[in-house]
Amino acid sequence: MNNKRINNIVEAVSHWRGALMGESLTRNITTNKMTALLTTAMLAISVSAEAAPALSVDANTEITKGKQPNILLILTDDLGYNDVGFNGSKEIKTPNLDQLAANGTSFSQAYVAHPFCGPSRAALMTGRYPHKIGSQFNLPTKGSFVGVPLEEQFISKLLQNNGYNTGAVGKWHLGEAPEFHPNARGFDDFYGFTGGGHNYFPQQFKAQYAEQLKQGNTNINHYILPLEHNGKEVDENEYITDALSREASRFVKDAAKHDKPFFLYLAYNAPHVPLEAKQSDMDQFPTIKDQKRKTYAGMVYAVDRGVGQIVETLDKTDQLNNTLIVFMSDNGGKLSKGANNYPLKEGKGSVYEGGYRTPMLFHWPDKVASGQRFEHPVLALDLYPTFAALAGADVPQQKRLDGKNIWPAFSANKNPHQDELFYVLRHRKGYSDAAVRRNEWKAVKHSQQPWKLFNVQTDANETEDLSSKHRNKLNDMVREMEKWSWDNKQPLWFHENFEGAEWRLHGMPRFDKTYSTEK
Repeated sequence: MNNKRINNIVEAVSHWRGALMGESLTRNITTNKMTALLTTAMLAISVSAEAAPALSVDANTEITKGKQPNILLILTDDLGYNDVGFNGSKEIKTPNLDQLAANGTSFSQAYVAHPFCGPSRAALMTGRYPHKIGSQFNLPTKGSFVGVPLEEQFISKLLQNNGYNTGAVGKWHLGEAPEFHPNARGFDDFYGFTGGGHNYFPQQFKAQYAEQLKQGNTNINHYILPLEHNGKEVDENEYITDALSREASRFVKDAAKHDKPFFLYLAYNAPHVPLEAKQSDMDQFPTIKDQKRKTYAGMVYAVDRGVGQIVETLDKTDQLNNTLIVFMSDNGGKLSKGANNYPLKEGKGSVYEGGYRTPMLFHWPDKVASGQRFEHPVLALDLYPTFAALAGADVPQQKRLDGKNIWPAFSANKNPHQDELFYVLRHRKGYSDAAVRRNEWKAVKHSQQPWKLFNVQTDANETEDLSSKHRNKLNDMVREMEKWSWDNKQPLWFHENFEGAEWRLHGMPRFDKTYSTEK
């Protein structure tokens, strides 16, 4: 553990001690418990002085001895767990994705860091839990001058600094001001939109945009703004999903002309609302009668078509064999908008499995096993250090990461997070939903209900609460999550809307209710 981490622990303990001694914190913690907390922190410091950090990046793996790989990260928006063929969908056809999975490895337990778009993407780019960097809410939608903190180096910047040609296509949602623009955060090329979503049919949204300008409105809905290429507006005429696939293929084709590897982040906004699909894509699903579901299916099919187009371009330009393709979603599917997360419980926004467990696959000829299903948990937080290791890039010493390089464990089909804890936390007004998992056990607090305990290895639908049978296990996991939350940052935006919320007290989270296991 580096000195910065030690200082953070000491600072957190000091804050906690000061809060405990203050009259404004009404919390029933005994002197013995405080002593235990301080002892735990000191032990963490003493142990870390002798041991290497558990979440470290080893850039000297066997895989990096050869040519640096291209990395293609494909992110969908609100895609349901059961809405791709390789996860068992019988309704929605995804032949190109299924082919990648058949020739690669799919994941049964892939988790993002937050059940909403913006925080999940912030975690993906930074390798940090969004709560640790003040990015735990979606960004404001209009006239925003905030973004993911600039001191957090994005994976794109790290790879750019290590010789990669970097591109981003699609949805950004990480900051709109010039200093937060993709081009300023390590992407050589950007085609897409900086907001949190977009309408799909240009003929319609361009007419709406023109009408807004005619009326003199300067505060225009992001969903109808023109797309851009490196900061300049473009006149896009294709269905947006097809346009993004086209631009990704362009980048791949151009990358073949460079004597350097590429990193391409393709962030489709499909199948996020508004539900708008091409009729020809919806026609692929004559047996789906529900119009909402049918439209959603058409949007997913358009993504699959695009992936097929990009893979074909990789093949034709002789780059496929040296490209790691990662496909996943930013969070769970939205059930009210046509998604299906079976067999998982609930969906987007939830701390149950359906909210942040997503479809995922790896494809890389001769490097990733074909036709395999990886049955251990992996985190979106792991991608940053894993990409860095594969690229042979040394992460700066001051850069903190909350994930780990999973490639050695993945290659050996071992659990990369054996006995480790990982978390999900969603702040609501006046309370929080929270969950923590270790191995097969998951503790959940949802909608101000008592904490529950599930074995998600055998009960992915989280139906059988085992808290009464394993009370000590539940209490231990909740205490661990409480300690994890000590150095969570106050949100950098929207905190003024949550006066009196848990993180407001002494700059520390006040989780009296959240972390109480009393019924």
